Amino acid sequence: MSSLDLALIGNGSLGALIDPRGRIVWTCLPRFDGDPVFCSLLKDHGEPDHGFFDIELHDFAYAERRYRTNSAILITTLHANDGSCVEIADFAPRFKQFGRTFRPTMLVRHIQPRAGNPRIRIRLRPSYGYGGRRPETTRGSNHIRYVTPDTTLRLTTDATVVYVADEVAFNLERDVTLLLGPDESLVSPVAETARDFFKKTDDYWLEWCRYLALPFEWQEAVIRAAITLKLCHFEETGAIVAAMTTSIPEAADSGRNWDYRYCWLRDSYFVVQALNRLGATRTMEGYLSYINNIVATAPSDRLQPVFGISQEHKLDEYEVASLDGYRGMGPVRVGNHAYTQVQNDGYGSVILASAQSFFDMRLRRPGTLDRFRRLENLGESAVVLWNQPDAGLWELRTRRSVHTFSSMMCWAACDRLARIALRLGLSDRETYWRRHAETIREGILEKAWNEKLNSFAGSFAGEDLDASLLLMPEIGFLSPEDPRFHGTLSLIEKRLQRGMYLFRYGNEDDFGFPENAFNICTFWHIDALAMVGRLDEARALFENMLTCRNSVGLLSEDLDPKTKELWGNFPQTYSMVGVINSAMRLSRSWEQAF
Repeated sequence: MSSLDLALIGNGSLGALIDPRGRIVWTCLPRFDGDPVFCSLLKDHGEPDHGFFDIELHDFAYAERRYRTNSAILITTLHANDGSCVEIADFAPRFKQFGRTFRPTMLVRHIQPRAGNPRIRIRLRPSYGYGGRRPETTRGSNHIRYVTPDTTLRLTTDATVVYVADEVAFNLERDVTLLLGPDESLVSPVAETARDFFKKTDDYWLEWCRYLALPFEWQEAVIRAAITLKLCHFEETGAIVAAMTTSIPEAADSGRNWDYRYCWLRDSYFVVQALNRLGATRTMEGYLSYINNIVATAPSDRLQPVFGISQEHKLDEYEVASLDGYRGMGPVRVGNHAYTQVQNDGYGSVILASAQSFFDMRLRRPGTLDRFRRLENLGESAVVLWNQPDAGLWELRTRRSVHTFSSMMCWAACDRLARIALRLGLSDRETYWRRHAETIREGILEKAWNEKLNSFAGSFAGEDLDASLLLMPEIGFLSPEDPRFHGTLSLIEKRLQRGMYLFRYGNEDDFGFPENAFNICTFWHIDALAMVGRLDEARALFENMLTCRNSVGLLSEDLDPKTKELWGNFPQTYSMVGVINSAMRLSRSWEQAF
């Protein structure tokens, strides 16, 4: 049965998910949102017949695995009952070459005998058409070609080709290397190529981690979250996807199965904030460039909430019958209809994120007057839409309200434009945006505050609660000392907290009542507790969330509060950002530690 105890390898061009026994169960090509050449994660009625890449050890007993220290290289050790074992090193090459980053669409698997006389079987069964078809194969003396109508993959190996092609078990008497990538010949022997790629890739990640700004505490967790965030960065365009997968349900048999292989503007501020705190300025600047490109082409009257990783506007959603779904829990969806929704929080999210470029002197492409003018166009939309109904942060599909969070983000859009104008010395524009920010703020305080509840409501004149209200002090809308925020925090804990976890809301939506906690909301709760001075509680909740990560330190979108089982798309960028931001906020300083 599938689980989300998966490891991620990648290089900024592709990503692959690997289960605890070393089976690659999910890889989309030629990019994150492409056709999954390995899709058995979503083909789960019994033993899948294709869509995976397996190294099978005869008489298997158990497996161990780990990432190499400060690296994206995964090491899996398979043990047999007779004491024999093999070690698999999995990675996607990434390193500096000729003044650029070399990141081919390639997976490398290096298999070593470690003890005894291991006997293995290699099963490489790619698919295409979302698991609906298997490619044609042709063989060479040292390779196998997998041919589809759109592309050709080549496996180059120093294993016996017929054993791989016919899935014949054999004694592993020496190291074996498998390179799966473009249909191109190597310029050096396969083993030599793999050794070279391994060392250079490991060195790249070690060097990248050296320059991260880290808290004193929880460094291992923050480094793993940072590497994962980097692996979700489609470097060619700068986009950072919400997750690598589609259609992992938010809860069992819930139907809440969505395609998250795209870039949501709502994530932008928090992602930029995490990258800034880490000091990962190149990744941050690439992401800001992606956002700026969207702003440059956005219509003045509407900013859609989600885009493809190369700025695609249309993400038409459809279901595929060829995949059963995670644990057979379909449907499997491709595309995301949310791109058609009205979500008014996006204006603030983009401006909050873009503000970094006007204040951060480390960036090579600082904010300009022209960029400010384009952001002002978004601000004008925020002024018009702050009190208009929308689908909200949580993308309700059949109902609209004037969501308090969306209104707050419209306020944030105006507030940050005023600050940018001050930075640029544009006093008239500062006054203009400050006036609009104050008008919106007064309107929210009047319409969203519920005196009877002693709390802000999730929507104007409403009574339902929404975890996004915890972000009021985070974005500067209210001081954390404000008694109205304390009242809101108290009611959210009463209504939305389940044990040590937080739900995003408690009311019924298009699919019924939510069943699982939303991980980023738990991190928002942790941050809110820290801001109001409840540090011991915040640290306890944070330490607990670290125990909820899977065996290699990754988190998905959702979590069962009773069993701690991970649900939802994986790995979830928002959740990994939560680890980074909360650790930075809660850790003792280096000075305090010494």
